[in-house]
Amino acid sequence: MTSPTALICETQAWKDLKGHVEDINKTHLRDLMSDAHRCESMMLEFEGLLLDYSRQRATVETMDKLLNLAKAAQLSEKISRMFNGEHINSTENRSVLHVALRAPKYAVIKADGKNVVPEVWNVLDKIEDFSEKIRSGSWVGATGKPLKDVIAIGIGGSFLGPLFVHTALQTDPEAAECAKGRQLRFLANIDPVDVARNISGLNPETTLVVVVSKTFTTAETMLNARTLRNWITTALGAPAVAKHMVAVSTNLALVEKFGIDPNNAFAFWDWVGGRYSVCSAVGVLPLSLQYGFSVVEKFLKGASSIDKHFQSTPFEKNIPVLLGLLSVWNVSFLGYPARAILPYSQALEKFAPHIQQVSMESNGKGVSIDGLPLPFETGEIDFGEPGTNGQHSFYQLIHQGRVIPCDFIGTVKSQQPVYLEGEVVSNHDELMSNFFAQPDALAYGKTPEQLQKENVSENLIPHKTFSGNRPSLSLLLPELSAYNVGQLLAIYEHRVAVQGFVWGINSFDQWGVELGKVLATQVRKQLHSSRTQGAAPEGFNYSTTTLLKRYLETSPEPKM
Repeated sequence: MTSPTALICETQAWKDLKGHVEDINKTHLRDLMSDAHRCESMMLEFEGLLLDYSRQRATVETMDKLLNLAKAAQLSEKISRMFNGEHINSTENRSVLHVALRAPKYAVIKADGKNVVPEVWNVLDKIEDFSEKIRSGSWVGATGKPLKDVIAIGIGGSFLGPLFVHTALQTDPEAAECAKGRQLRFLANIDPVDVARNISGLNPETTLVVVVSKTFTTAETMLNARTLRNWITTALGAPAVAKHMVAVSTNLALVEKFGIDPNNAFAFWDWVGGRYSVCSAVGVLPLSLQYGFSVVEKFLKGASSIDKHFQSTPFEKNIPVLLGLLSVWNVSFLGYPARAILPYSQALEKFAPHIQQVSMESNGKGVSIDGLPLPFETGEIDFGEPGTNGQHSFYQLIHQGRVIPCDFIGTVKSQQPVYLEGEVVSNHDELMSNFFAQPDALAYGKTPEQLQKENVSENLIPHKTFSGNRPSLSLLLPELSAYNVGQLLAIYEHRVAVQGFVWGINSFDQWGVELGKVLATQVRKQLHSSRTQGAAPEGFNYSTTTLLKRYLETSPEPKM
């Protein structure tokens, strides 16, 4: 057991794993994969979802030692504290209860002694009612036209998660049918190009804007909101704002001051972190406007199924726990700093960007939850592309360059199957052939001896040799329905939490995003005074001063 201020690396369980690395370095996945008993023990199934982690550089003994590390880190207690609403985000003195956002109505999940589930469902019911009014045409715009186009304004967690789910559902047959005749777009970047792209081809008369900002003060979001307000009012007049703009916020005073009817503000709570907010009104409102609440409710139920699995399943059969422990093993013991997320599904093209934030903003920390500097690395550098696109991009490095553990994600059924007469296999089978082949190519590699038997010329043998022994895991989903999308999201959310719990860090704050924003405020003031009074840049270092002068000299004078 660790004391409150002890670092996990000081425990015997951590030291045992450090010593165990030497044993693993004597093995190769070619040999480990020949042990059928080992491979069988590294596969598990939940509701038709199959996890195979047999291609990790781990033995049965490794897994036992990782489970001992979980005990030493008090992982079970930390998971219970999260579900019980304790203030595990200690630097902000907050509960961490994104699980409550998708809990069934009868559930009891408390924050500060109060069951929050009824509040969650009050908002969900309000979203269902409002989205149905918009979709049915009973709520119309200022000129009496139905609002069939939605632009959701938000950044970070208010954008990446909802965009991932939207992109995943766009080609799901049930969701696509429900979305006929409708458009959903996401405006995040303060770059005016993003505004131009979002409003391109849209008519203010048929557009509803959802402004997502908890405090209604986020600089990028509010400037974009004012820009779209101007777009609407220029075309339709100031009173149109009440019909064409709604908010996801807790600051009702600022919502009203902006011109939005506070009755059309949808709440969320301090115990919802931005990157964990896709199951709140942040994601549920725009997604329900596009697909209808019934489709989105299936997504919430999928996430909830994994929440229950995570909370109640023994660790040796617990998908998020095992994935989290294996990530700790790869990062902190084997020394692999990165992870590739490789969904063999174009519908999951926005999954890796979302998990980048969930993972890197959560676990990119240099001190323990008690503020002690960490003598080991935490967090992973996450990146990814759908297969087979990634194969023609960065797989060269993964096969013959740096070792990067890979997550392969595939589906048994395609959302949009195509069977062409005369082809050897269907389009989906062609895709999935690569899903099954790539992990083996990484694990086994190709030896010089094999190449010699194939009569490869001697000068090419070094170039065509694959060392193998490169770890991966495979996650095979039955299909990519709204329910499965919810499951996939929750698996990765909880995996990230497990890593943080074991490392002993706070995965639920993000102080690292603050400093750059503070410095940008100083630059903003300088640009204003330079533009309006001709003031020369001052108070910056030589490099920044030079860059600012060049920018001010050559960029056009904006209309103030």
